[in-house]
Amino acid sequence: MLKTEKILVNSRIVQSGGNVVSDMDGEKVMLNITKGKYYNLGELGGAIWGLMNTPIEVNEIITSLLSEYEVEKVECEQQVLSFVHSLHEEGLIQVITEE
Repeated sequence: MLKTEKILVNSRIVQSGGNVVSDMDGEKVMLNITKGKYYNLGELGGAIWGLMNTPIEVNEIITSLLSEYEVEKVECEQQVLSFVHSLHEEGLIQVITEE
């Protein structure tokens, strides 16, 4: 069953296990051992991936990127949400739900 959970800026997310990440010429590439799939996260995607090594809210990722890159907040928010949604669909990250 596909995960249809909506990821919002206040969602807490974290990397899923079973991935091997390496740096290739400044870009992060990842192998998902379970699926046997490779992903090229790129430079910016690699930076976002690194921020998710411990549980973090999406808005904290956005704040970190805004302090490092010249980008409008709305565009940054849209791009980060799109990226983490893609990672979630692939099973590469988990959404932490408060119980």
